[in-house]
Amino acid sequence: MTFVDLLMIGIGGFSGAVIRYFISAKMNEQDGLPAGTLLVNLAGSLMIGVVFGLELPLWATLLFASGFSGALTTFSTMNKELLIIWENGRKRNAVLYLLLIYISGIGLAFLGYLAGSSVY
Repeated sequence: MTFVDLLMIGIGGFSGAVIRYFISAKMNEQDGLPAGTLLVNLAGSLMIGVVFGLELPLWATLLFASGFSGALTTFSTMNKELLIIWENGRKRNAVLYLLLIYISGIGLAFLGYLAGSSVY
């Protein structure tokens, strides 16, 4: 791994983390499903699929997939929110959120891959 590789991951990671923070702060509600976290995880899944489907050069894959999408998406925050929803007695909402984020995330990554690979 070169300095440029690390730089691409860092630039993408910084951008993705900042965007995730602002989206989550703006959209997540205390009593509802965490819409901001849902949005960033689904958008990141789609983007990762597109990036790998496009077969971009390494530097671009590091920038957009490892860096940006890696920092934009958040597995730990999603699981923390799932536990909070569950502990607040909203078990049905927790299961719905779990299924929605995992099934949709995998589906969007696959669709993104198909879209990206159809470009060439």
